[in-house]
Amino acid sequence: MNHLNSSLVDDQGIEKLDPRTHIIIKGARVHNLKNLDVAIPRNQLVVITGLSGSGKSSLAFDTLFAEGQRMYVESLNSYARQFLGRMEKPAVDYIKGVSPAIAIEQKVNSKNPRSTVGTTTEIYDYLKLLFARIGKTYSPISGLEVKKDAVSDIVDWILQHDQKKVIILAPLLRHEDRSLKNECQLLIQKGYTRLKLGNDIIPLEDLVEDDAQLEKIDKKSGDLAILIDRLIAKSDDEETQFRLGDSVQTAYFEGEGICWVELEGHEKRIFSDKFELDGIYFEEPSLNLFSFNNPYGACKNCEGYGKVLGIDPDLVFPDPELSIYEGAIAPWRSERMNEWLYPLIRHGVSFDFPIHRPYKDLNDKEKQLLWTGNKYFAGLNQFFEHLEKETYKIQYRVLLSRYRGKTTCPECLGSRLRKDAAYVKIHGHSIIDMVLWPISKVKNFFDEVNFTESEQQVARRILIEINNRLDYMNRVGLGYLTLNRLSSTLSGGEFQRIKLATSLGSALVGSMYILDEPSIGLHPRDTERLISVLLTLKKMGNTVIVVEHEEDIMRAADQIIDIGPEAGRHGGQLIFQGNWQQALLNEHTGSHTLRFLHGEDRIEIPSFRRKSLAHIEIVGANENNLQNISVKIPLGVLTVVTGVSGSGKSTLIRKILYPALLRQLQLGTEETGKFKELKGSISQIAGVEMVDQQPIGKSSRSNPVTYIKAYDAIRALFSELPLAKTRGYKPSHFSFNVEGGRCETCQGEGEITIEMQFMADIKLVCESCQGSRFKQEILDVKFQEKNIAEVLDLTVEEAVEFFRTKTPKIAEKIDPLFQVGLGYIKLGQSSNSLSGGEAQRVKLASFLGKGNPNKGKTLFIFDEPTTGLHFHDIKKLLKALNDLVEQGDSVIIIEHNMEVIKCADHIIDLGPDGGEAGGQICFEGSPEEMIMLEDNPTAHYLSQKINR
Repeated sequence: MNHLNSSLVDDQGIEKLDPRTHIIIKGARVHNLKNLDVAIPRNQLVVITGLSGSGKSSLAFDTLFAEGQRMYVESLNSYARQFLGRMEKPAVDYIKGVSPAIAIEQKVNSKNPRSTVGTTTEIYDYLKLLFARIGKTYSPISGLEVKKDAVSDIVDWILQHDQKKVIILAPLLRHEDRSLKNECQLLIQKGYTRLKLGNDIIPLEDLVEDDAQLEKIDKKSGDLAILIDRLIAKSDDEETQFRLGDSVQTAYFEGEGICWVELEGHEKRIFSDKFELDGIYFEEPSLNLFSFNNPYGACKNCEGYGKVLGIDPDLVFPDPELSIYEGAIAPWRSERMNEWLYPLIRHGVSFDFPIHRPYKDLNDKEKQLLWTGNKYFAGLNQFFEHLEKETYKIQYRVLLSRYRGKTTCPECLGSRLRKDAAYVKIHGHSIIDMVLWPISKVKNFFDEVNFTESEQQVARRILIEINNRLDYMNRVGLGYLTLNRLSSTLSGGEFQRIKLATSLGSALVGSMYILDEPSIGLHPRDTERLISVLLTLKKMGNTVIVVEHEEDIMRAADQIIDIGPEAGRHGGQLIFQGNWQQALLNEHTGSHTLRFLHGEDRIEIPSFRRKSLAHIEIVGANENNLQNISVKIPLGVLTVVTGVSGSGKSTLIRKILYPALLRQLQLGTEETGKFKELKGSISQIAGVEMVDQQPIGKSSRSNPVTYIKAYDAIRALFSELPLAKTRGYKPSHFSFNVEGGRCETCQGEGEITIEMQFMADIKLVCESCQGSRFKQEILDVKFQEKNIAEVLDLTVEEAVEFFRTKTPKIAEKIDPLFQVGLGYIKLGQSSNSLSGGEAQRVKLASFLGKGNPNKGKTLFIFDEPTTGLHFHDIKKLLKALNDLVEQGDSVIIIEHNMEVIKCADHIIDLGPDGGEAGGQICFEGSPEEMIMLEDNPTAHYLSQKINR
């Protein structure tokens, strides 16, 4: 079965290899790996490929990374090492030559509502430093720069007026418990001799003895100043410079930070060492001022979250097609609340308000008036304030709750920072501007701005770090993201590429990077940039191991390692090892990868394209970067939405179409992106399903067999067995989610989590049940010589065979998992261990298997379903998707994979680029029509695939 280009892994050769040049693995038996021997060259780009479930991740993550992590923990202190005896080593004879390992997986680990792209990449941390060090504060009133006047600045200004008479003064600050006479006596004791009022200089000795003059001056004491010094400015006299400096310092002390300077000719200027201007005290730039994770810098209204619980306009105006007269304002439709609407209807003509015009056609000023109201009617703001006051009545609390939702904070406009952080700018732009810009625009700003020499000296190192990270983010195809984007809203592929860019910015050397399909979510155009990033990582002196199916990345790799030949128990062997040229020349028997690369196996282009007889249309989509576009989506066909990364595909489908349909069909009230209307043959849709890559369950106990509703039948089967009946076991005894039959030590998890204070928590096999999840007495009950734990440990393929003869109905329930290419996963495999692509295909299987009440009238939306799929598995996926279309359902796929795009009935292409340069419809039609386009990146790669 093995077809190798060298004798690296024969019993003699592998022993002789140098661990300084190769990572040597001998006898790997993790999961389905079959005593695998392999030598991976160090400091090279290595691609591990093979069918989904063939053992790629078992080799890369569960063997290589697990050993690297174990060796790291072994080097730590005794607290960490006390757990090492219980930590499982990878099932392998030995591994040599492992470097410190860094795994960059697809999973979005952060659910923290404060974690953003900026904080994850550390770019925001460096921006905070930059603004704290070289940012300049500008008054929002005059637009002038706010500065403290240093003593040296005042002296320099005075010396510019050479040979002029100078008077240095300090305002007389009266203590509230002292009279003017007492104040003057105190000044005499300090050594001062004169005060100044207007143009008059008044000797202090005379003033103290003249009560009448004291009383007269007391009324004007706010203009009184202490005369600190009188002299002639001499720019070339060092003694004068020292005297001036000393006098200004004294004036600052007596005037509590204020110094007045009068020049000959009565020119007067006020200096201050306070950070103020236009009567406003400003906060001096500091790290905390720009930190939304700190109470000092966070917006006081939203506490640094950027969102507040407020009144959702989409809930107040659910149907923008209606006019105000027809009831567009939902809370004012009831007979009781109609009293709020009546004045607006009655007096609308008095202030020229169009009460018969649909809400969607009102201009911004008219929409705002509905909230603020005027002298003729009370607006919505006043209405909801009234409800707030009446919340002691339950009916008002219920009414108010109907219109509440998460809305952008009105104070910080979603920037999360306190308002005055925007007053600090670098070359005309604040940190708030930069976090709301696409990363590509931030990069352009730093490329084009000319920093002064002093700014360069202060911030040179910070600028290098910022520019490096911004450059890597652009190169991995994420220039369309904003730094303010929440980490939890990123796809697995985006999060992985962010971690990759962050690793590059950290500039580690001599490490082993293990990446899990970094090309996910990337348009083929952006894949080229990703390859250059991976090669950069290699050139820095690192070993880069990539689990990948993308042909272009294989072509760029120094080594390709193909694991197979099939998935699950039929995989786990080394089928091929060599470079791209050797792959094309090598005998490929048994290797699905080589068969596709040779062109012997392929995904055929459909013989005909289905035509749609109906469609739905989104009009005026204007969310994020979408530029007020309208698009028709055909029903009853396979539609693929394409475009470069960041062009607006997910915004159009996931943020507008999906929630808008849910609302229209009254199936949900998810927040909808901005658009004018949804029209067309909506009556032909009875249900809408989003099949994305989110985990299939909310707990680690959820698994494929429970998700597809097959476990209920299995539990019922076991409860009917003679021993179970004798002992009185019910189906619930065979559940690991409820008390009864499950192991209570681990509560049906099969493993115990140990919290580690210094690193990620460690999961260890439960000592009570040895990972079986059930009590021993439950495991005594067996069906065909297997207990419930052993059944859960079967792969899908094995389970179909196991149940087919005696309980075919259970086999039928499990079979859809096999049909979508998941024959290798285990029935009871924890949802946490499934990749995003696997979770998505489990969801697809659940729709293929269960009796869908809306069968034939459901719109399915898939977000990159080829995630984690080999070419061979994409064939199976396309068959499953086409089965849905053939039964009358509609399928929309957001996808970059050209194999799927070429099989579409209809293509909607967005672009022409990502971020601000995207958001337009570039093409609508069939693949054959698309390849005729010029200067379209999707058409360019599609024509290569179709014309191959």
